[in-house]
Amino acid sequence: MADKTNQLLFSDFPPVSTQAWMDKITADLKGADFEKKLVWRTNEGFNVQPFYRSEDLESLNYLESQPGEFPYVRGNNAKTNAWFVRQDIVVTDVKAANKKALTILTKGVDSLGFVFEDKALITDANIEALLENILSADVEINFYAAHGSKMLAQAVVATLKKMNRNLSEVKGSINFDPVGSITTKGKACVSIEEAFDRTKEMVEAAKLLPQFRTIGVNAKHFNNAGSSIVQELAFGLSMGNEYIAQLVERGVSVNDAASNLKFNFGISGNYFMEIAKLRAARLLWAKIVEAYKPTGVEVCKMQIHSETSEWNKTIFDPNVNMLRTQTEAMSASLGGTQSLTVQPYDSLYSESDEFSERIARNQQLLLKEECHFDKIVDASAGSYYIENLTNSIVEQAWSLFVQVEEKGGYIAALKEGFIQGLVKETADKRRKAVATRRENLLGTNQFPNTSEIISGDIDFSKLEKVCVSCEGDKVVEPIELFRAADQFESLRLATEKATKRPKVFMLTYGNLAMRLARSQFSGNFFGCAGYEIIDNLGFKTIEEGVEAAKAAKADIVVLCSADDEYAVAAPKAFELLGETPLVVAGAPACADELKAKGITNFVNVRSNVLETLKGFNEMILR
Repeated sequence: MADKTNQLLFSDFPPVSTQAWMDKITADLKGADFEKKLVWRTNEGFNVQPFYRSEDLESLNYLESQPGEFPYVRGNNAKTNAWFVRQDIVVTDVKAANKKALTILTKGVDSLGFVFEDKALITDANIEALLENILSADVEINFYAAHGSKMLAQAVVATLKKMNRNLSEVKGSINFDPVGSITTKGKACVSIEEAFDRTKEMVEAAKLLPQFRTIGVNAKHFNNAGSSIVQELAFGLSMGNEYIAQLVERGVSVNDAASNLKFNFGISGNYFMEIAKLRAARLLWAKIVEAYKPTGVEVCKMQIHSETSEWNKTIFDPNVNMLRTQTEAMSASLGGTQSLTVQPYDSLYSESDEFSERIARNQQLLLKEECHFDKIVDASAGSYYIENLTNSIVEQAWSLFVQVEEKGGYIAALKEGFIQGLVKETADKRRKAVATRRENLLGTNQFPNTSEIISGDIDFSKLEKVCVSCEGDKVVEPIELFRAADQFESLRLATEKATKRPKVFMLTYGNLAMRLARSQFSGNFFGCAGYEIIDNLGFKTIEEGVEAAKAAKADIVVLCSADDEYAVAAPKAFELLGETPLVVAGAPACADELKAKGITNFVNVRSNVLETLKGFNEMILR
């Protein structure tokens, strides 16, 4: 018997051409338009095809690079995909924060983020107490201060010297980002020029710490303002480029400027697109830094910290947030992030407890210890789909980056309103997509748990976007940070606070399949406002259904039947119900006739769920 171990898999099968695939797809579509049915037009401004083949990679010129090689599209490291598991601690008591830090370091965390909201806490003595016994060179230490970042940098350096730490081994960062502050608040505590002078001072304050980065590039703000992935990347690159240009102008070397930047990206639920975003980010940043002619190419590596997005998180059915953050963590780790924060599922509306923080940590540890994502470098490499997504994001983000630079750079484009205008345009489109359920938030605008009551369980003050800002007029119009679910959540909270919870009665009649399908759709629809849904298996007559609805004291009655039955059934139900609103489930051909008879409420897949429910709230919750 011949040895077949060296034969290629499937070599006995003839190759199938792309045209053959297209012919088969065209036949199966039975005349339907290929572009409309199967091609996905993304928020990022490019089309995604339903399938890709090896020839789609032929034009990509970066595929020959290896992990750890310029332009680093395949990752910064050649042999490992390890990343730091980060957990942030808000510092209100330095000894308590130190105790918590030492505890979580034994539970899988190897990156700490200390958040100072009170400048008065930033002293040499407090930083020394905060870092007590945190000695390992394998632990990353990061800081954020609403004010006093320079004092913080100096205190950190002084403390590490006093602790006899090897300063060349200390890894970490201070998230000093005046450009990000201007973007989200519209102003900074000082003039823009002085803010860049302080940026130079931050670089100088930590010059003894070569692996410590003092400037944060918070592209995550765009993610949490509803931008597209391309916008987040392009504007983030432009922010980073602005910092380098301003620092170089102030006498800082390119190498020192670039090696002090850390990019903070938000990671959304767009799974494959987020993987491609981080790959594209490294490639483009490497090219940008290369243009400044630095010494060596190591400095061209982009240092990335990823955080799970707030934009798609919800306060209703919050356990779903764990599913969202898990896929986001997978995207970030497969994309090659250097560190990652998974926000606890309840962090939006409460002070996270030991359980929710443990779950958030373990989501990353599962990816490391059980899935071994840290062992495989650039696992998505060679995927026809992801390589094409990477290339499309590269092209679109570079084009947008160039537009910003042609306007004079990030600050100039921000003053002009160009950046805010594009973000708002995309955010408005996404708001509408959520309102019409073309972008789904499970448990909020789709498949809600109508029995859930949360008003007694959440801290509403945490839902408010509070910006610690300085006095003075706005320099620019800020971008708006918001969550996709906030308007739907307002509807449900209004229902919870109402003196009476509205009842929606499903008057199911006629065709069995249609009445069941439409009652399920309508129950899901009205459940998004937290109304009580009264479903029924079916009534023999309209009169019987109306009588049952009145007995149930229904506030809204939804007629669920087949299109051809509405012409007779709907007017009869409308007349018998009197003042009680009647809603027809579907978009029947006789809709205009029904409207002429006074029946104006219809719900179907083309309805704007949010606006429709707002109208009923105004009508009923008085």
